Amino acid sequence: MMFQRYITILFFLSLISCQPEPRYEGKAIFRFNMPEGVTSLDPAFARSLDNVTAVNQLFNGLVQLDDALNVIPCIAKSWEVDSTGKRYRFNLRTDVFFHKNSVFGADSTRAVIADDIIYSFNRLIDESILSPGKWVMNKIARKKDGKLNIIAVNDSTIDIYLIQEFPPFLGILSMQYCAIVAREAVDFYAQDFRQNPVGTGPFKFKYWSENSKLIYLKNENYFERDAEGNQLPYLEAVSISFIKDQEIAFLKFLKHEIDYLSGLKGSYKDELLNSRGELNPKYDKQVVFEKSPYLNTEYLGFYVDASQAGMEQVKQKALRKAINYGFERVKMLNYLRNGIGFPANSGFIPKGLPGFKMNHKKGYSFQPDSVVALLIRAGYPNGDGLKPIVLSTSAEYLDICEYLQSQLADFGIPIEVSVNQAATNNEMIANGQLEFFRKSWVADYPDAENYLSLFRTKNFSPNGPNYTHFTSSYYDSLYNRAMGETNDSIRFSLYGKMDSIIIEEAPIVPLFYDEVVRFRLPSISGIGVNPMNLLVLKYARKSVQN
Repeated sequence: MMFQRYITILFFLSLISCQPEPRYEGKAIFRFNMPEGVTSLDPAFARSLDNVTAVNQLFNGLVQLDDALNVIPCIAKSWEVDSTGKRYRFNLRTDVFFHKNSVFGADSTRAVIADDIIYSFNRLIDESILSPGKWVMNKIARKKDGKLNIIAVNDSTIDIYLIQEFPPFLGILSMQYCAIVAREAVDFYAQDFRQNPVGTGPFKFKYWSENSKLIYLKNENYFERDAEGNQLPYLEAVSISFIKDQEIAFLKFLKHEIDYLSGLKGSYKDELLNSRGELNPKYDKQVVFEKSPYLNTEYLGFYVDASQAGMEQVKQKALRKAINYGFERVKMLNYLRNGIGFPANSGFIPKGLPGFKMNHKKGYSFQPDSVVALLIRAGYPNGDGLKPIVLSTSAEYLDICEYLQSQLADFGIPIEVSVNQAATNNEMIANGQLEFFRKSWVADYPDAENYLSLFRTKNFSPNGPNYTHFTSSYYDSLYNRAMGETNDSIRFSLYGKMDSIIIEEAPIVPLFYDEVVRFRLPSISGIGVNPMNLLVLKYARKSVQN
């Protein structure tokens, strides 16, 4: 049935598709699709993955990540941290120029200087901007006037002062929120800067018809070079479409009208991949399939706030642990996700982060005997006396929740699945209205602290991401010790202890650690794959026929 629809759509596309215009023939243009669309090209609003992807091609930050998630230089050529761990000095390159634009006057451009970093970072905390990335500046100390304590030593040197030691700080600076913008462009375009971006990145903005097409052109004056000394980028242009129907996008990919697909949200996953996460052999010569660990942990959360009345059943640790042991994660991935992902048997910190070791910590796997024993300990032998536990989710994850419901029913654990609109579900989770809920956490920056902060007492929702309202003074003390530790080995050891506490206390049910999944045409190379699922096009190449 699925491919009958494909044939119908393919016929339709053949009727409406236009022949490529001659001026594009022989040009290295990278074409891909963003089904969710882009809402802004302003880095201050780089919240969704699609916005992050779009912004990443246009702007640079002080630092960036390589594919192994190491922090490496970008606009800052080097940096040093003083003995207190609170002052970061960045030495800037002097050959980074903004994209040519009339806002810079007769010269059409200018070099990035220290004041641009100060302006860009303070812009994030400007109340009139309402940037969702305001929080990334929380670790920086404030001056008396409320502005960030960042000092320009000279045009090519800045000092950033933190409130207290925070080892993941450099990782935060790699986020697209922290990209550098030009005051002249922001002042000139004002609210329209979102659709008139002026950055320093490998590509420059050309055209955007919202919900239709986005075009970037090669930045001929880009400052970065490859290992052989060749100037980046290699591509001449980037063309982004916004086709919401994943099957249409897939068929355009097969017709070589799109060069690249990401993720498994379309039904085409069953055509491309088998249940073991392997590419269908019939596409071996047509498609290049790549995957890697993705810093995304999918989980279920229990609301365990002891100070709040109600939801008493899920406040029993033995019951929560019984649920953790009561289903087969490997089968779940094979049946529902074509084998993509890793069973979350090792804690909350996902595979792909520095310091992660599969099976290093005791986690949860399918153990029927443990389920039976824990139900007896909780006072519900064979589930007797248990009232239905309501598991709230959005439609996108209904299949996973129903799988869990079916597996737990074998032990007498009654799960009632409730489906809400995604926005409604998230709001109810944040306000402590749901006893059992599906959630995920995608890393903002490559440090396990980003995951472990979800269980700090200070981060209780709705003011923070501790949606379970788990609290432990010992856990909080370990967190504080880790934040004052500059030795990575010691800090990772503390992270491991914290993760083990979460497993033992079971405020969550870790489901799986996700994987980045990419499909590209053989003519495309150099886009790589990384655990942040960040699309980097400055190294991309496309072989074209003249």
